[in-house]
Amino acid sequence: MNIYTRKQRWKLVLLIMALLIGVGSLLYTNQLVKKLSEEERKKVELWAEATRQISDINAEPGDISFALSVLTDNNTVPVILTDEANNIISTRNLDSLRLEDSVYLASELVIMKEQHPPIDISFAADQKNFIYYKDSYLLTQLRYYPFFQLAVIALFLIVSYVAFSTSRKAEQNQVWVGMAKETAHQLGTPLSSLMAWLEYLKSKPQPEEHLPEIEKDIERLNTITERFSKIGSAPALKKENMTKVIENAIDYIRTRASSRVNFKLENFQNYDVDAPLNVHLFDWVLENLFKNAIDAMSGEGEISIRITDQNQFVYLDISDTGKGVPKSKYKTIFKPGYTSKNRGWGLGLSLSKRIVEEYHGGQIFVKSSEHNKGTTFRIVLKKT
Repeated sequence: MNIYTRKQRWKLVLLIMALLIGVGSLLYTNQLVKKLSEEERKKVELWAEATRQISDINAEPGDISFALSVLTDNNTVPVILTDEANNIISTRNLDSLRLEDSVYLASELVIMKEQHPPIDISFAADQKNFIYYKDSYLLTQLRYYPFFQLAVIALFLIVSYVAFSTSRKAEQNQVWVGMAKETAHQLGTPLSSLMAWLEYLKSKPQPEEHLPEIEKDIERLNTITERFSKIGSAPALKKENMTKVIENAIDYIRTRASSRVNFKLENFQNYDVDAPLNVHLFDWVLENLFKNAIDAMSGEGEISIRITDQNQFVYLDISDTGKGVPKSKYKTIFKPGYTSKNRGWGLGLSLSKRIVEEYHGGQIFVKSSEHNKGTTFRIVLKKT
């Protein structure tokens, strides 16, 4: 399992835990809401019975005093008492400043009818009154509290994720830049010594025949040092001939790849196409793409490079005949730490994306891919 996959799994686990906490809170609060709603229903039913007892001329004095205490104790549940024709007789626990407003009372009655079925009070001579009620302010708050809680949890998770990602990315950038600079510094000392020894050997009356190869390797080490030294700082861009830059990269890779790998460079224009580049860094991108293509083809196949001039932009398409990339991985493969190989750190394409997009102001992405037929990467560069 690579680093990127492990990170994705941890993110998924944390998300599931947050959802479980939110759902658990929602279910528990709903149980409380249900119990409180039942209690309020009982309270209104008791209030209705008290009203009936007060209206009953045959009621005992003790019953009436109990009924009066019940009516007085209801200080939370808003109720409206109506007759059979829905004419409002009395109210309780509504806005005292608006009790004379018939429109307000009518709207409250509609709300109560929608929330709960009425409780009827039967009197003598087949007369009936109805008590309508709605949830108390406390119950209303409790009913909407879980959604507010979930919103707060979601907002907290989003803010935490953004802050953590930003902080982690900044930390990774600092580590990345520091490591690159230190690598360049460490390479500089032995490289200077090797260059001095090379000059010394050249000065001999009969220089060794293998000195040109040693010189090439030293030049290569110098190029690598240049690349690492430029990480973290804005590199100087200069108009370069795209064909020559790509040919040089192909020449370097061809001598280190299998003879069964064929390179084909196509320029669809009948003229040289120039683009602002930092050659040391852009060579790094090409090498990463070529090496990935060779691995995808298991060391046998064709790598095609096509240059297309599109007025303000240059399109560079690099295609292979390898195993392909699943569509779900088009963006994932550019993430740091992601790799499909048993060995490797998964930094090649991530580094290439940074060089193209941050240092050259361009774009790099998977243009197309087909299983066991190959993949095409597209690089878009500005011409100015």
